[in-house]
Amino acid sequence: MAESLHPCQKLSYATGHYLNDLCASMWFTYFLLYFHSVLGFNSFYAGVLLMVGQVADGLCTPLVGYESDRQAGALRYGRRKTWHMIGTVSVIISFPFIFNPCLGCTENTPEWVGLIYFIPFIIVFQFGWAATQISHLALIPDLAKNEHDKVELTALRYAFTVLANIFVYAAAWLLLHFQLDETGSEHTHLGRQDIPIFRTLALIVVGTGALFSLLFHLGTKEKQSFQLLVETEEQQRDSLDEQTMHSNPPKQLLLWKDWLVEPSFYQNYIATIPLVMYVSGFVSSFLMKPINKCMGRNITYFIGLLAIAVFSAWVALDPNLGVSVYGAAVILGSGSATILVTSLSMTADLIGPHSHSAAFVYGAMSFTDKVANGLAVVLIQSLHPCHTQLCCPACIPFYHWVMVTITGAVALVGALSLSSIMVWPIKVRICKVSTSSIQDTSWTPTSEESSTVST
Repeated sequence: MAESLHPCQKLSYATGHYLNDLCASMWFTYFLLYFHSVLGFNSFYAGVLLMVGQVADGLCTPLVGYESDRQAGALRYGRRKTWHMIGTVSVIISFPFIFNPCLGCTENTPEWVGLIYFIPFIIVFQFGWAATQISHLALIPDLAKNEHDKVELTALRYAFTVLANIFVYAAAWLLLHFQLDETGSEHTHLGRQDIPIFRTLALIVVGTGALFSLLFHLGTKEKQSFQLLVETEEQQRDSLDEQTMHSNPPKQLLLWKDWLVEPSFYQNYIATIPLVMYVSGFVSSFLMKPINKCMGRNITYFIGLLAIAVFSAWVALDPNLGVSVYGAAVILGSGSATILVTSLSMTADLIGPHSHSAAFVYGAMSFTDKVANGLAVVLIQSLHPCHTQLCCPACIPFYHWVMVTITGAVALVGALSLSSIMVWPIKVRICKVSTSSIQDTSWTPTSEESSTVST
């Protein structure tokens, strides 16, 4: 067995997505609440803004992945870490403006003005988020020295996601608590008086995340394997005669367009399930490595699907959960963590040695996730039975059946995906890839790199 990655390297890698996790927690938890209840946007406009963000993220992920695979990186820094840096800077400069009122706007300013004002900041933020996410994921095949490293890196990455959510919730609670202490009175509903809380929370999130991103860039060493693969491929093509090439073909390089004709690519495409219940998922993430090692990917994935199906059935059969909702949340969180970690590990298995185009694969896998989330939010907001900022009696059964329907549908789609994987195992089925297809990359080997390969 190959040696394992050093624990410090694993921990350093896991910190690289902490800024994204903090921002995502605040985005998905407080975005609609902030725009609807604090800034006073109506439900539809708030949903449209979130939809714009999800569509921007969905479009950026495959494009960033494609460009990340093509570029060699700035100043020999590494192509993944270069894009990670670009994404981090984009998130830092844009996210605070999203949770801050429109500059120059008042309570009487038309909502469409605010809509136009916030859209550019949301697009820049989602571009940065996508660049950070895809470059971070694409590092897994490069850093991992064996199959267990892939699972452990993914699990540690998810563990930091859980910690990020706990951090955001704790910070929000403290800020609200301090506000009550200062005012000496408790207000029942959120309003414009709570703008400073969300502004401060956004600044705390960005500051903390930036610190962890710095730790990632200082501690993570990216391998420069792509250049060596391309140079070796070209030298083999030039030096070997046609007969030798036929009997002993050089190592294949899969590019972004080659993944589009891979059946296993689409099996993973629908395997991304964006359901997270964080506390129980945090515990489950540490069990993923031994469970995967003992039972295999498919059985582990099936256990996660079973947990989500049990949650859906439980909520459907018991509308008045009461305190038992905590038990249901544990089941959902454990199942979600299991599916998320296992599906990302399956994606790493699919990529295998073809890490030079890993960013495109992860970007494409993320596309359906982002767009589906955005469409679901707009649909739910449009069907919302209450037409005021406050929740009416009809919203309780509405959200109850939303939870049943969404989780049940996810379990069904996941089961269909798993069935296809059982019939057609995940592997690259392309027989041959022409080396001429890599000539559109913008990287050109230097004389130093060429001599390194030749020796």
